[in-house]
Amino acid sequence: MNLGIHALSAALLVTTIPAGAIAAAPATASATLIRSDGTEMGHANFTARAGGVWLDVNATGLSPGSHGIHLHTTGACTTPDFVSAGGHWNPMHRKHGLKSPEGPHMGDLPNLDVDASGKGHAAGLIAGATLDAGAMGLLDADGSALVIHAGPDDNMTDPSGNSGGRQLCGVVKAD
Repeated sequence: MNLGIHALSAALLVTTIPAGAIAAAPATASATLIRSDGTEMGHANFTARAGGVWLDVNATGLSPGSHGIHLHTTGACTTPDFVSAGGHWNPMHRKHGLKSPEGPHMGDLPNLDVDASGKGHAAGLIAGATLDAGAMGLLDADGSALVIHAGPDDNMTDPSGNSGGRQLCGVVKAD
């Protein structure tokens, strides 16, 4: 009889947790991309999906050609150089580069191709990423940032693929 009372008490305890007391990870996040003078130059949307986070980026005001694009470890975009965003997001402690046998960083993304008008668009899955504060989360205590660089990423050279200075930066924030 005592076992039944304990089981019933445990069941009542579980059912009395108020709705919303356990916060769910957000389904979406976004980042407004700014240049060094603070002008808005684009937007990125992040959507939680099975197996990772879908990223959709639109940027303008860039020179035509390929530009390195990476997720960085800290949710800060202090002008003028965006160094406040830290290094590449790398929770798996791997080497830089989509082509590296010891890589890539989780924050390594394919180059952003920019057309003659200075506009670029990229979309794809960041496999294994989450929109929460966990070990694979983009929304941990110090956040994360999306950075677009001046030149193309060679996808091999550690730590940043020789992609040049940071031209645009956006802090990733839950929607």
